[in-house]
Amino acid sequence: MTPAFMGHGLPGFAFLAESLDRADHLRSDETALAVLRTRARCIGVDGDGRTAVDAQGGLQVLPGEAPDDAIFLGMRGDMPWFARLIAQWPDGQRLLDLRAAAMQWPSFESTLFAQARAVLRWRSQYRHCPVCAHALTFSRAGWQGNCEACGAVQYPRSDPAVIVAVSDGERLLLGRQSSWPANRYSTLAGFVEPGESLEQTVQREVFEESRVRVLHSRYLASQPWPFPGSLMLGFVAHAEPDVPDTWQDELEDARWFTHDEVVRALEGRSGEGGLEVSPQVSISRWLIEQWAAGERA
Repeated sequence: MTPAFMGHGLPGFAFLAESLDRADHLRSDETALAVLRTRARCIGVDGDGRTAVDAQGGLQVLPGEAPDDAIFLGMRGDMPWFARLIAQWPDGQRLLDLRAAAMQWPSFESTLFAQARAVLRWRSQYRHCPVCAHALTFSRAGWQGNCEACGAVQYPRSDPAVIVAVSDGERLLLGRQSSWPANRYSTLAGFVEPGESLEQTVQREVFEESRVRVLHSRYLASQPWPFPGSLMLGFVAHAEPDVPDTWQDELEDARWFTHDEVVRALEGRSGEGGLEVSPQVSISRWLIEQWAAGERA
């Protein structure tokens, strides 16, 4: 079947719209990159995943040319964009983290920030070869780590995880973690294990977290989720109407919610003590919206 958003524009969650042309063909062209650096826009991200805010509250571009250690992010029209890791910001610099940026900024700025944050985090963590521990050198505009000792090559990684709107046909299964705000519930999610298909991951993770048995599932959409470096693969699933039981303590609670409860939560009409769902920046919220609108596995 066709994903729910095909023909209707991109889904409304963050870090997807107005992305750059990553221009892979330029990553190995050192002559072209040298020219691009002279007229580039470069943003900074610190070790805590924050970037600078300008006087208007938007994304601040660093002054001057993009230095040699800046990573080439891609092109927007004829404008090249780079990013670099910032060890320390000037005193008084206003900063913003990515979650806040996704709520406040236009889609281009938050998507650009998400890409920069993800690749710079990889660069800061993969400074040495995971095979022989020799220091890595980087090529292809910062997107490839090379070990001159053993010859191993490293690339930025994204960890695939499924996130699932599980229904028994009438109700939606949602869970919550103890650290979340009161009454906040979300769709269930978990990482893909080696040798496992996405559909198998859906079945395993839903059962591990709730003891609800998924019968079949269907892929809808994905979202890059750089917290710290995941790719969320969104599914809708049909399950047995089992009684949820958080037997492995992965969740504080899991329960079935009626269509009316979900719709009222989406519309902000739950009232005091009622269901609260995920914020609009996340694919979780979008999956809940799709289920409420009639999407089924």
